[in-house]
Amino acid sequence: MRNYLLDDIYEEDVKKISAALSELEFQGPIEGIFYLPLPEELLNDEQKEHMGECGPFFMALEVEETSVKVELLVRARNKIRCSCVAYATSEQRNHMMEYIDKFIADLEISY
Repeated sequence: MRNYLLDDIYEEDVKKISAALSELEFQGPIEGIFYLPLPEELLNDEQKEHMGECGPFFMALEVEETSVKVELLVRARNKIRCSCVAYATSEQRNHMMEYIDKFIADLEISY
């Protein structure tokens, strides 16, 4: 699995990240898992075609004790297996990495 990993984060800062993600209602079905929505304009053609049946699309973020890990896989909320579920394109990957970096900086967390 391809991931974007931010580690060596203080425990209290990880809790701050989790609280902020929860406030945005990004929680997944499992504790410590959050779903980061992917803007529609960044979807590839197939994902756009499958929006009604498979979407919305997101990337999963896992919060661990001293780290945050984003899977660089675009997942579909309504289907586990479909050809539209695929590794992020360069544009999708860059967007999500920049989003997470800004999100954490806005919380005044340094890592």
